[in-house]
Amino acid sequence: MNKTYLRAGFVVCIDNSDYQTTLERHKSYKVLEAEDAAADGDLRIVDESGEDDLYSAARFVSIEAPSEVQKSLQAAS
Repeated sequence: MNKTYLRAGFVVCIDNSDYQTTLERHKSYKVLEAEDAAADGDLRIVDESGEDDLYSAARFVSIEAPSEVQKSLQAAS
């Protein structure tokens, strides 16, 4: 697994199959730190319900956004 999944940050959903109500494809999501989740290949994501839940890391791609975009994403989440 990519080590960027082990720290908090942002990812983009690339697969929302079976989770259409809680995940939107091509949308960015905040990742919360959760080493126990990462050990299992999961990410703790703040989803469309506004709550955090575990999802397979394979459903997401991590992104490196410029600092201004990161600030904006942090404020929006």
